[in-house]
Amino acid sequence: MSPYNPLADALNKDLQDGAPQIYEMLSARGKSIYFPSRGILGQTAEAKSAKINATIGTAFEEDGSPLALECMEAMVNVPSESFLYASSYGVQKLREEWKRLLAVKNPGLRGKPCSLPVVTAALTHALSVAGYLFVDTGDTMILPDLYWDNYELIFSEACGAKFSFYNTFIDGGYDVAAFSRALREGGAGKKIVLLNFPNNPTGYTVTEKEAEALAAAIRGAAEEGSRIVVLLDDAYFGLVYEEGIARESLFSLFADLHPNVLGVKLDGPTKEDYAWGFRVGFMTFGFRRAGEKQLKALEDKAAGVVRGSISNVPNLSQTILLKGYTAADYEAQKKQKYGILSGRARKIRAVLEKHPEYAQSYEAMPFNSGYFMCVRPIGVAAEDVRRELLAGFDTGVIVLSGLIRLAFSSVPADRLETLFENLHRAVQNLRRP
Repeated sequence: MSPYNPLADALNKDLQDGAPQIYEMLSARGKSIYFPSRGILGQTAEAKSAKINATIGTAFEEDGSPLALECMEAMVNVPSESFLYASSYGVQKLREEWKRLLAVKNPGLRGKPCSLPVVTAALTHALSVAGYLFVDTGDTMILPDLYWDNYELIFSEACGAKFSFYNTFIDGGYDVAAFSRALREGGAGKKIVLLNFPNNPTGYTVTEKEAEALAAAIRGAAEEGSRIVVLLDDAYFGLVYEEGIARESLFSLFADLHPNVLGVKLDGPTKEDYAWGFRVGFMTFGFRRAGEKQLKALEDKAAGVVRGSISNVPNLSQTILLKGYTAADYEAQKKQKYGILSGRARKIRAVLEKHPEYAQSYEAMPFNSGYFMCVRPIGVAAEDVRRELLAGFDTGVIVLSGLIRLAFSSVPADRLETLFENLHRAVQNLRRP
């Protein structure tokens, strides 16, 4: 007798019948989760067109419109239906629009099998859903030694994962060889890889050649029998400022790389569309020879995790985003905002070139994209520099993994030169006897 709910059994069977290798990638919780299509939500859906509908726990006016407060309706130019619950999968039209945009932004993805995106409460929640579906206590996750510290809470503390780190940079580029060694450590088996480009904290995106080399390493491990879940944290996708850098998400490569490779794209408008407080993200699955039933099973499981944690993502945020994506001036406005950030990245290059003496105080780490860049102070501790900057220069920075992270996304262009001068002076002050 199966230990799982019959609904979970049905989803598991769809995976086992069409893609047993993907089923084996699921965690114990991932195998047990399902979308409750026969509970309150299923019964509500069946009664949606009924003349008298006493199912869902929302309230309506006598004319059938949502029982919303007029003072709140007046603040937002959206239909009053936006005050109602959204589906645990997300607003259908927004899911379809985001999938359309994925193909526009990633031409290499066109024609490749991938799911309809499931809406999450932004990237952190998407990562948590991925952890629920694929990470068991004691599983090892492979990631670079320069990484976003929230991964520790999401995967290590909440899921019980162990981290296997590899060296991030070598000779000014990504250390693909170190990644390949980490991937093959322990022989063939289930592998969970986490890739984040543009990288937080360094603001580095792999070159086109490095992206191909990463894919080749993963393909090779898959051919040797490993089942590999590739989690792609694409929070800063699209913010690439130099030529020769991978412009498409690596999901374009992994969506049909090998039957033993499951690509899981985690993205959203938070940074891409400068909508930090909307708390909307997306989760999309893809693998070679994926069938509709298998992709739908993964969608259902993801939606089940959403239902069991936050119920659904705010309808209001999703409605505003959908209106924005279909607005005539969306692309022009996005291009203008991108220009501001790319201009700051160029300004940083110019400042560092203008002041070679700064290399006596800190080493600028490779960067070419995103919101951040990092420096490694020379001869002094990063935390001491951070404190010196606050106390003596009225300047705030973040310290991660022995590096100083600079969010140029939040610094006006005319203050960037002062920022790097302050860094230099702070290090020099600390060096004085």
